Amino acid sequence: GAPSCSGSRSLPFEFERGRSESSGDEDDDDEDDEEEEAEEEEMEGDSRARFGTDDGELDSDDDRERMINLAELTPYILCSICKGYFIDATTITECLHTFCKSCIVRHFYYSNRCPKCNIVVHQTQPLYNIRLDRQLQDIVYKLVVNLEEREKKQMHDFYKERGLEVPKPAVPQPVPPSRGRPRKVLGSVFRIPPELDISILLEFIGANEGTGNFKPLEKKFVRVSGEATIGHVEKFLRRKMDLDPACQVDIICGDHLLEHYQTLREIRQVIGESAVQDGLLVLHYGLVVSPL
Repeated sequence: GAPSCSGSRSLPFEFERGRSESSGDEDDDDEDDEEEEAEEEEMEGDSRARFGTDDGELDSDDDRERMINLAELTPYILCSICKGYFIDATTITECLHTFCKSCIVRHFYYSNRCPKCNIVVHQTQPLYNIRLDRQLQDIVYKLVVNLEEREKKQMHDFYKERGLEVPKPAVPQPVPPSRGRPRKVLGSVFRIPPELDISILLEFIGANEGTGNFKPLEKKFVRVSGEATIGHVEKFLRRKMDLDPACQVDIICGDHLLEHYQTLREIRQVIGESAVQDGLLVLHYGLVVSPL
């Protein structure tokens, strides 16, 4: 007979009925609760497996490989000199900028600075401070479809058109297993890169009147690639000696006046041992006034 709100008149009856039912079926309720708890745990386990919340795993959608457009990676695999994909990727050890091997070697014929950051790589021999980056080159070949095959075909055609033997790729030799205590290998701390295969000795033979003032060459021993031409040697002399543009440089090997297009390797092969002194290719140079 206690007063109550209009919306709650049925609640006492239902509450009492629930109490009576629960008191009569207590054992059944315990079993139902256990079954509900088991179902809830099973559902939670499924949800954790589905959404990756168990053990910190990611969602299955995140596990799928993400497709990346090649254009996103292009700035990292292009040579800033030739604007093409890296071929024989070569890195400058001083600044870690990478270029095609042929591009950076050709650049160092005229300059000793990095093409990207302008740092001085080496005062006289910048080619000492470059190294092949084979891992980066493998990445480029994997990213760019058919690039490696096209490059091999172009190289094959290049040698065949000139009647030259196509160089074979170097095969890594298996290292024999060592027995007992390993031996310490003694070797030179500094190793000359294999591409610098020609050592030259530059001998000054004089200058004619009217050639102007010039600085003497400080170092006459130079090690360069055999593909370097006499034109490259002349540019090297002009830069180091600060020569006047009107001054002509004549370079002689033995009794032969050399032409700009001749490579050092060709000169050594044609002239032979008579041009070599203690393993050095001897080049004489003189300065004359250019004819008008």
